[in-house]
Amino acid sequence: MHMSAGPCQAPILACQAADLAAVLWGLLAPQRWPVPPASLPPGTALVGGAVRDALLGRLAPRPDLDLVVPGDALALARRLAGQLGGAVVVLDRERSIARLVLHGWTVDLARRMGADLHQDLLRRDFTANAIALELAGNDSPGALLDPSGGQADLAAGTLRAISEANLLEDPLRLLRGVRLACELNLRLEATSLGWIRQHHGRLKTVAGERILAELERLAAAADGGAGLAQVVATNLLGLPAGAEATDRGEDPAGLAELTLARALGQGLSEAEAAWALPLARLASILDGASLDRLKASRRRRQSCLRLRHWRERLEQVGGNPDRLEEQTRFALQRDLEADLPALALLVDPCWSRPALARWRDPADPLFHPRPPIDGDRLQGLVGLSPGRRLGQLLDHLSRQRAFGRLPAAPADNDAETLTMARRWLNDHPDPRHG
Repeated sequence: MHMSAGPCQAPILACQAADLAAVLWGLLAPQRWPVPPASLPPGTALVGGAVRDALLGRLAPRPDLDLVVPGDALALARRLAGQLGGAVVVLDRERSIARLVLHGWTVDLARRMGADLHQDLLRRDFTANAIALELAGNDSPGALLDPSGGQADLAAGTLRAISEANLLEDPLRLLRGVRLACELNLRLEATSLGWIRQHHGRLKTVAGERILAELERLAAAADGGAGLAQVVATNLLGLPAGAEATDRGEDPAGLAELTLARALGQGLSEAEAAWALPLARLASILDGASLDRLKASRRRRQSCLRLRHWRERLEQVGGNPDRLEEQTRFALQRDLEADLPALALLVDPCWSRPALARWRDPADPLFHPRPPIDGDRLQGLVGLSPGRRLGQLLDHLSRQRAFGRLPAAPADNDAETLTMARRWLNDHPDPRHG
């Protein structure tokens, strides 16, 4: 994921209306599309994100293409897949929406809703997404349709909902509005923001997986910390003391501080920040109950909960892990071995820079805890069977190695390691043998 706001291009909103369709056509470069415009039925139009991003000057090299077609989109997607190669994913059978994936591109095909394209556009969520470019063929575009004033809103830096009813038709649009405003660096129009606040409880009716996907995109945006702070402020997730605390100028989760500038200042590289910042942001607002409700993956759940646990534990010692007792410090390093850059965003910066330098060394025995001897070999040398006791012994030896009481490099005949292992076994007799 990229933490930037998007490709640096010049907005074209100032172009004359007569020229705008032609300028858009050139920017969209249909000759590079995996689906030639000539293969699409008459009446097809490009809508949504690609048109919007081209107008804003932030078009990606391979934009996602959203096409509205006058007939059966599922049958068209299957026909195009057979002709051009690729895979078809049915997104909504009832509404005839399909996704065509081919040659690294994503093309969404949807049956037109309403009597004509004008009506279809007026059923959408935000005016910025309700601008369409009709496709007339390979050489020239058709008309540029904007029935809700999306171009004027974009020029004013505003994200405006088409109507309250449109937002409520799919309550995920409430959250999507906050995400789009953040990603596109737009300001949510006051009435639209009021609708989001008023109807925040409707988000509970949306499948958790869809909500989490929006939150993950928001967390990965360049200004995602501020975006998630607005999610808290509008109470979309039903978090305690959300809107009230934000109205008082407070930021209970510290989301506004989780910026790329802070990450770089804490010693993270841009590549590390690209995944650590989103994780730190999500962990700041999602507890175990929220993660369960959102159907988070096991890995996502573990990463967020471990990060939350250790952030709270470190607050008790002033944010410096070096102040933890040894066994607790070892547990931290073992739990957060993969996610330490995310923790570095949440702790004392005087600790984070040297800690990250050690973490980048895969041989560091504390930041990458490993036992000094292979478990199978240890079984044979000390006569111990597989089981819980063997695991406890390996954990003990790993901790001794981590804190310098055993050699960092494993050795085939390390008498010191075996002496320490036998001493531990004597001090911790097997309770099954009396």
